[in-house]
Amino acid sequence: MKIARIECFAVPPRWLFIRVETDDGAVGWGESSLEGHAEAVEGAFASLRDRFIGADPANIEDIWQIAYRGGFYRGGPVLMSAMSGLDQALWDIKGKVLGVPVWQLLGGKVRDKVQCYAWIGGDKPHEIAEAAASRREQGFKAVKMNATAELNWLASPRDLDAVVDRVAAVKAQGLDAAVDFHGRVHKAMAKRLTHRLEEVEPLFIEEPLLSENIEGLEQLSRLTTIPIALGERLYTRWDFKPFLERGIVDVIQPDLSHAGGITEVRKIAAMAEAYDVGLAPHCPLGPIAFAACLQIAVSTPNFVIEEMSLGIHYNTDGHDLLTYLKDKSVFDLQDGYVKAPQNPGLGIDLDVELIRDLAKAPHSWRNPVWRNGDGGFTEW
Repeated sequence: MKIARIECFAVPPRWLFIRVETDDGAVGWGESSLEGHAEAVEGAFASLRDRFIGADPANIEDIWQIAYRGGFYRGGPVLMSAMSGLDQALWDIKGKVLGVPVWQLLGGKVRDKVQCYAWIGGDKPHEIAEAAASRREQGFKAVKMNATAELNWLASPRDLDAVVDRVAAVKAQGLDAAVDFHGRVHKAMAKRLTHRLEEVEPLFIEEPLLSENIEGLEQLSRLTTIPIALGERLYTRWDFKPFLERGIVDVIQPDLSHAGGITEVRKIAAMAEAYDVGLAPHCPLGPIAFAACLQIAVSTPNFVIEEMSLGIHYNTDGHDLLTYLKDKSVFDLQDGYVKAPQNPGLGIDLDVELIRDLAKAPHSWRNPVWRNGDGGFTEW
């Protein structure tokens, strides 16, 4: 069996799907979505096709090593996202050929179901409460929110009060709340806000500072009992290594569409386990990425919770996590959990005709530019 074809499909709302076909007709799907940079990732597939058309798709580790190390320049979001989609597709093929879910190939399952959370938006406590209630109606028991609003270099105590009130509004709906700082809060305010959030006990705080500020993160980690999560902008086990060695992080969040796919994320997770750090994969993406995350979640001992982009705030122009699935019940959420997938490979059946049709007019999605009230740029 040899790889005969590698195709890319840029589909709404902002995703890049990868289809790998072998010379005997086996097909695997992956997702290389890199929000705002689909064209760059698709361009990276030119060299991947040159290297791997004609290769044996069963040699997943060898293909990963050549893709990562064989180009001399390595790492980074574009190359790693391209590799991630290819890697997922190869695992999908292997599972389908052998007739088992990918989690069986990763050593079998260590849990029967996967706890999930979803994102909510809103500025006012009543808006946030309504969004949280909607998620509760969907079946979620936990949500994540970007509650930091106008916080930047310095802010008034009233601004800190507002953040605490937003989190409290979610908890009043009976849900756990994680708070995503998104790297937009600078160190002085991050220290004060983290201290105040102790009052409402969030599930975790995410990217309280940008990952490049490793010294600031280390200082902050010594000042709080709230678990610190980060990692969506880290792409390899080598990127995660200093955060683990320095005891900075409590929950790592590699993205299976950015961090080298199933092959690399399982290694990142195993490395984290040695430091007593949990795994919560980042996944505000499409159905293929989420399906890959489930395979890791089911088979990874230190997994804790999975992000799920199910409708409401993540859908755009009517397209969401379920749009491209023939069987839309495969991701059914019950009491906050999705059951371990049972179908071979990644466990999903995609609407290929819809994918091909919508990819005829590729999306050109770009990250929004956010500004504070004074007009200054801030992180998303």
